[in-house]
Amino acid sequence: MKIYDITRDLSEDAVLYPGDVRPRFRQIDNGQYRVTEMTLGSHTGTHIDAPSHYLEGGLTVDEITPGVLVGPAQVLDCNDVNEVIGPGHLAGRLTGTRTLLLKTWFSERQQFELGYPALSLEAAQVIVDAGITCLGTDAPSIEEYNCDGSVHRRLLGSGMVVLELLDLSAVPEGEYFMTALPMRLKGADGSPVRAILWEREE
Repeated sequence: MKIYDITRDLSEDAVLYPGDVRPRFRQIDNGQYRVTEMTLGSHTGTHIDAPSHYLEGGLTVDEITPGVLVGPAQVLDCNDVNEVIGPGHLAGRLTGTRTLLLKTWFSERQQFELGYPALSLEAAQVIVDAGITCLGTDAPSIEEYNCDGSVHRRLLGSGMVVLELLDLSAVPEGEYFMTALPMRLKGADGSPVRAILWEREE
């Protein structure tokens, strides 16, 4: 059984969305043991967007049912998309799975770039209508950089959770099982996750 770790390394060199907290790590050695002091944002590295990220009163990370983040997942290859993933890129390609992961050219990038592949509002509605409960992307955001938050609100408002900055570079399009669990941060709008895929048995 092949296992794919689709989590980006969390380091001071991590891809950073403009305005986010730059991660910092300071090792403290007292002579008998070591601990590391960490400074992180809730959306640092491979992470989850809880509904409360954009919606007042939306579910926080600790309120998300773990089953939403564990189970069958579909990886959809969108490498042919330059910047905007529209409804036409999804038509006839959604298999009915509850978790959809969008693989784009950004998995190969190690620095933030404007013009990363993002969903149009119309494509977001197609995904909502398909009954998806967890949507992932390898891009820094599911929504374009110069945005008004409408794509996030459409997705998160349906009860969906969103995973961002995955590393799908080594993963072929297809059907998998996934686990992508956040830290149980009480009241938080997001959290870094460790995301793993493994092949489904035929």
